[in-house]
Amino acid sequence: MNEILEVKNISKKYQGKEGEILAINNVNFSIKEGEFVSIIGPSGCGKSTLLSIISGLEEKTTGKIYIEGEEVNGISDRIGYMLQRDCLLEWRNILSNTIFGLEIKNKISKESKDYAKNLLKKYDLYDFIDKYPSELSGGMRQRVALIRTLTTKPKILLLDEAFSALDYQTRIMVTNDIYEILRKEKITVLMVTHDISEAISMSDRVLVLTKRPGTIKNIHKIDFGIENRTPINCREKPEFSKYFNTLWKELGVDEK
Repeated sequence: MNEILEVKNISKKYQGKEGEILAINNVNFSIKEGEFVSIIGPSGCGKSTLLSIISGLEEKTTGKIYIEGEEVNGISDRIGYMLQRDCLLEWRNILSNTIFGLEIKNKISKESKDYAKNLLKKYDLYDFIDKYPSELSGGMRQRVALIRTLTTKPKILLLDEAFSALDYQTRIMVTNDIYEILRKEKITVLMVTHDISEAISMSDRVLVLTKRPGTIKNIHKIDFGIENRTPINCREKPEFSKYFNTLWKELGVDEK
């Protein structure tokens, strides 16, 4: 697999009341095409800031970002971004919500609308295209939000605590559904989460950040040796608790 995303020497400084604040410092990592990578770390360590910089929504102070070997500054069409809330527009039906990203990017065409409809069919949401967000469950809304992002055909998907607004049971089921969608669509994923279990169950690798200023403390490869891996069956494996304990201890050291 080729490296699709490279983050090199990224640092970010803010101007605070008492002078400059270094939020993240000299962050370096790369992601191969098709990988699912998570970032965890203590609260306030700069996880979401890093994701915003990669998305182009926030400027970096130093460093470079490469997508498919090409240096990128600002927003890239090759990146999709999914936030904590589904951000569905309550006055638009599900089909209209699904193509909203295409409208914003001025990419509406018969072909792109057909692609959006096919995704809705493929993932069992087509029967709801005339419904409105308030008529859907939290899990279904999140799947619509994901499909809305996928209609623009991003190479890399950034997830920023994308499941944190859901209750525990729904969250586990939705992560399972979304994981399978992303694998089938062969999307490369970088996810920020506070949930260690979520990171372990979904990821090929987990990056651990130190407390602020955040920098890479460790990178853990996650391997359950399962052919048809899903987040749910990973949680049932004996290796799961070993990974959890390792990551918990790393985070605990930084939070003292």
